[in-house]
Amino acid sequence: MAKNQTPLRIIPLGGLDGIGKNMTVFEYGNDMVLVDAGLMFPDDEQPGIDLVLPDYTYVLENEEKLRGIIITHGHEDHTGALPYLLMDLTNRVPIYSSKLTLGFIEGKLAEHKLVSPRFKEVADGSHLTLGAFNIDFFSMTHSIPAALGVYMRTPAGSVMHTGDFKLDQTPIDGITPNYQAINKYAGMGIDLLMSDSTNATEPGFTPSEAAVGPQLRHIIKNAPGRVFVASFSSHIHRLQQVCDASVAVGRKVIVTGRSMVTNTKVARELGYLHIDSKDIIDAYDKVTFADDKTVVLCTGSQGEPLSALSRMANGAHKSLSITANDAVIISATPVPGNEKSVASIINALSKIGCAIYDKSNTLVHVSGHGSQEELKLMLAMAKPKNFMPIHGEAVHLRAHAKLARDMGMKNDNIFIADNGDTLILQDGKVGWGEPVDSGVVYVDGLAITDADPYVFRDRKKLASEGIVTCVVTVLRHRTKVGEIDIASRGVSFEITEEINAEAQAAVRSALEEQQKAGSPSVEQLRKGAREALSSFLWSTSRIRPMVIPIVMEV
Repeated sequence: MAKNQTPLRIIPLGGLDGIGKNMTVFEYGNDMVLVDAGLMFPDDEQPGIDLVLPDYTYVLENEEKLRGIIITHGHEDHTGALPYLLMDLTNRVPIYSSKLTLGFIEGKLAEHKLVSPRFKEVADGSHLTLGAFNIDFFSMTHSIPAALGVYMRTPAGSVMHTGDFKLDQTPIDGITPNYQAINKYAGMGIDLLMSDSTNATEPGFTPSEAAVGPQLRHIIKNAPGRVFVASFSSHIHRLQQVCDASVAVGRKVIVTGRSMVTNTKVARELGYLHIDSKDIIDAYDKVTFADDKTVVLCTGSQGEPLSALSRMANGAHKSLSITANDAVIISATPVPGNEKSVASIINALSKIGCAIYDKSNTLVHVSGHGSQEELKLMLAMAKPKNFMPIHGEAVHLRAHAKLARDMGMKNDNIFIADNGDTLILQDGKVGWGEPVDSGVVYVDGLAITDADPYVFRDRKKLASEGIVTCVVTVLRHRTKVGEIDIASRGVSFEITEEINAEAQAAVRSALEEQQKAGSPSVEQLRKGAREALSSFLWSTSRIRPMVIPIVMEV
């Protein structure tokens, strides 16, 4: 039998340089499938940026091949780029995912005023054919219900993508990982395993989500005032445990924060969050209950400045405030980059004097990702011929690769990739292919823009040093320097009248020297003014604010 000549190309466009913006292309001949379309939140090195997206230019360039988009679960780092991608695609490509995930996506698209695409619901055991791809879905446990793994077969070979997972034996909704399916696929053959690496540096097993429930109930039962619980609004298992504990001890659940209100509503409508309507209340409803009879579910576990928890901690919420008699539970781990924001919220709460519970002092949070022993169990069950760690920073990917080596897998069969790298799967064998252009794009207000280091440099300079403007008037034909006006904003160094006069003199002297040497252009005059004023400020005050020269001909 002749060997297959068409390879399967696996192209990660995001997710291999941090926890976020997960997106992977699977391409076989004239057929292409996209798994996940996530975003990442900006860090301190990206001032003013709202969101960070993977550069999906390759998908747009090959749109005619795209047969469908598969979303493994409903977290932002797997769904957040979808609105922007769908705006750029010319065709209504079908989106395949679980009922809950599609519900979350529909709400997200409505915020962007987008017409819902062709939603196709899938679940554990679902099978579909997209061109040359035969795809099966299987249940996984994660910190959100209805998380799915994907097993795909092509004429070139087979791939299993775990999605985000941990091997929780006592999940809140009773739906455990589909071990039978994983073992069945192992028997059929898994040429390449792509597995979640988030907790690859953590030894042992990740505790079950059920371990959090007793601690939540203890705090909610014994708090003298209200209990505020900040969590990810998509963490439906956690929200269910808060609701169960609240109802059990006779407290009503008040919901605040836009995404929390939206997601609890969607989850209840779709049957994933169970609480009687009389026990759950919107924060803006005109209903009053005693403080010791309420629990507030809110956004803000990552210290977001505009979140409900932040506004309450700073006394800026329209209907709720936190007092010294209350308790606050931060039921999440800070996403890398958010540590300062979370610390700021905790400090604000500490000034109020309320009781504060987080994972550092109480078991009010467990990860949704498997630790080392679970990752090894996945490798043992899947028995892959080749392995590609995904979903993590470089340290996580390499730690996961080490686990595979410890279990006997050869280095030649382990592939640690970067975004844009291409793996070639052909006749069950994996190798490196030609990389594609990749990177990130930024959502900055209404603009979608490429990475521009000069923009970030200028913004950081403005934030740290301030700005000084220098307006110079010159006679027509630039033969004589007229008035010079210097103004500053955000500069801590006081520019007195005397210093201002000296700065003007320095600029005038530099420009007159240029004129003596010939007839300078406007751009040459701007450059001369900038250099002269920058040098003067540095020699006088040791500051380097942004200097903006403006040359006006009169």
